[in-house]
Amino acid sequence: MALTPSSNPYLGAQDVTLHADVNLVNVFVDVTDRHGAIVGGLTRDDFSLAEDGRAQQIAIFERQSDLPLNLTLAIDTSGSVAKDLADEQYAARRFVHTILRPQDRIGLLDITSAVSELTPLTNNVSKIERGIAGLRGGGGTAFYDAIVLGSKQLGHRHGRKALIVVSDGDDTVKGATYAQALEQALRNEVMIYSLIDVPIESSAGRDLRGEHALIALAEETGGKSFYISAHGLNKAFAKVGEALRTQYFLAYYPHNQEPGTNFHRIQLIIPKAEADHYNIRYRTGYYTDSLAQ
Repeated sequence: MALTPSSNPYLGAQDVTLHADVNLVNVFVDVTDRHGAIVGGLTRDDFSLAEDGRAQQIAIFERQSDLPLNLTLAIDTSGSVAKDLADEQYAARRFVHTILRPQDRIGLLDITSAVSELTPLTNNVSKIERGIAGLRGGGGTAFYDAIVLGSKQLGHRHGRKALIVVSDGDDTVKGATYAQALEQALRNEVMIYSLIDVPIESSAGRDLRGEHALIALAEETGGKSFYISAHGLNKAFAKVGEALRTQYFLAYYPHNQEPGTNFHRIQLIIPKAEADHYNIRYRTGYYTDSLAQ
């Protein structure tokens, strides 16, 4: 469900009521410069928006995103990354205390051979901490199942929706596929932030396919990926929090759509800037039938 211009994104109450308009398409945008620094101060006129190559008019533009944040932590505790469990628990607790506001909700999924929901979406810090303490290591990795389940759960919420995945991306069970995971994330307007845990530095022992999947899922959904080994898990969580607090919010009413097309691609550029001056992250498209759900 999408927000209308009459929605107030700055309500501070615990329960925020947002009006819905099924024709409005929401686009959350993260802009960084060529050095990775977040770019603020851009205006509506700096952006050019198109859908399937057809120019669109931006109906709503906000330079900051104080909309309610619905966030699910999906933490891989399978055998391949079990050695990092204590670090994951500590960093997750710290992140929750840093980012959670009264209007926000955080849930927790444990990824092993099956996906377990340890904490439903809530703003109760004690419940979230009990869920984090309940993480247990071992077993296989139902990675894509976690993306599907987390996306569907977040899809019922209003406001911004983000899925933070801590994993090496090594899917070892016969379940959902990459394509199914990506579709569910796009259908439910979920941004994926991938914190990539590399258990073995040598390329011969690493699941490069899993790493590439984590990076691609983030890029396609408007999120971002970070390698934990480079700066540590706390640093990666901090980068995610910074990105979520400094987004632009754009929305438009699509027109001149091609008949019979269910998936529509979004193109967003800053035309006055050089091609490599900014890195713009946003979801790459949406399914028309998702807007009616």
